[in-house]
Order: sequence, then structure tokens, then C-alpha cells
Amino acid sequence: MGANGRCPCGRGEPYDECCGPLHEGRRKAPTAEALMRSRYSAFAVGDEDYLLATWHPSTRPTSLDLDPDQRWTHLEVLAHTGGTPFQTTGTVEFRAHFRWRGERDVLHENSRFVREDGVWFYVSPA
Repeated sequence: MGANGRCPCGRGEPYDECCGPLHEGRRKAPTAEALMRSRYSAFAVGDEDYLLATWHPSTRPTSLDLDPDQRWTHLEVLAHTGGTPFQTTGTVEFRAHFRWRGERDVLHENSRFVREDGVWFYVSPA
């Protein structure tokens, strides 16, 4: 979790009011961007179950093995297409900054998302 209990997704809200309810299954992400932010937060807090549950079944791995030496430091959302509560597809381009074994690095991706039966899923890089 971020400093002062702030959500790692970068919105500046407390984790318990932002991505926490999504991780706990009390809310669903309303947009592709909200899902992407909640997935970033799941990586940051080590929530493998949430990551697998929000991965589309057609591309979902059977398991994840998150590296405890990798620390996610901040997220930049660069752009998005579609992905609203009234659409069924969307993309979100982002930079996810992290430290691994003391070295800084960044994951830059344009992710594809689909909404099925009102639920957003991560599919793959676009």
C-alpha cells in the first residue's frame, strides 16, 4: 500500500475506498481504466487471486508467481480508447514503474480489455 494508506493506483484515495473494495469483491471495476488501475494495485499489494480472477479465461495463466523482490512504485496512465461502462472493449496505455533488486525499471504497455456480462477483464497487450 502507498504512503499514508493511499491506494497504489495513483488516484490519491485511501486504498480501503479505492481498489480495496474491488480486490475484496465488494465492487466491480466500472471501466477498463479502473480495472487496469486495480490490477496494478493488486501487483503492488501481492494479490495474485485478484489478478487471476480479472484475467480473461482465454489468456489467463494457470498460476502466478509474483516476485517479492519487485516493488511497484507508481503508475502513469497515458491514454485509453473505449472502455466505458457502455462499451465492451477498450485499451489502456500505461507505464508501471518498479524497483527490482535495487534497480529502477518501467513496464510500458497498451493493454486490451473486454467486458462480458457487465464485468471487465484484462486480455493481453494490444
